[in-house]
Amino acid sequence: MIRHDRASEPHPEFGAMPRPPLNETADVEVVLPCLDEAAALPAVLDSIVEGLAVPVLVVDNGSTDGSPEVAAQHGARVVHESRPGYGAAVHTGLTHARGRVICVLDADGSVEPTELPALINPVVEGAADLVVGKRVPTVRSAMAWHVRVGNAAIAALIRRNGLPVHDLAPVRVADRVKLLDLDIQDRAFGYPLELLLRAGRAGWRVRELPVRYSPRTSGTRSKVSGSMKGTARAVRDMIKVLR
Repeated sequence: MIRHDRASEPHPEFGAMPRPPLNETADVEVVLPCLDEAAALPAVLDSIVEGLAVPVLVVDNGSTDGSPEVAAQHGARVVHESRPGYGAAVHTGLTHARGRVICVLDADGSVEPTELPALINPVVEGAADLVVGKRVPTVRSAMAWHVRVGNAAIAALIRRNGLPVHDLAPVRVADRVKLLDLDIQDRAFGYPLELLLRAGRAGWRVRELPVRYSPRTSGTRSKVSGSMKGTARAVRDMIKVLR
């Protein structure tokens, strides 16, 4: 008897997730905050540099696995941020990036770069000020249970603030100067949440679009979902932002 694993079946939302080409007028740069992602970087960078033909800025946040060298070998510009923290790496990326529109993406290979044009185009075309991705797991194992629970709780609090968001996105797109003007202060895992809250208060047009979310590349470990401790730390940082 053949047993069907429901976790491996196509998600019903996949049918509503087109992969359009990137708008030809896009002045966009992809920013990858990076901490020990050497195993994932080659495929991620090759897909962006060759597939989308847009520049990539890798912000190394203290890697010890040779990530900066791997990034440079695969066509990325590399800068360094010595202060630990996701928000610190993203902020440094914004200050060093050259594109008008910035797409911040995790460097772990969990989101295929082919998903990006659907998120980038609305900002380039003036239809949105901020586009964030809503993760749709390709398999159940792509998101640990404690990540699902913590993410759902924080997202519910965000919606109470009037933003139609159901996920703390691993990918987001906005105008670089406008992002800097939001003056986001958090330099840790609370950065994505503070960005959403400040964008809402500023009257930004925020859109959430689904992105396929796969297990991260073998040989890498999430700083958040890789452990209960990491998830708890992220939730703690976000609660600080909400206070």
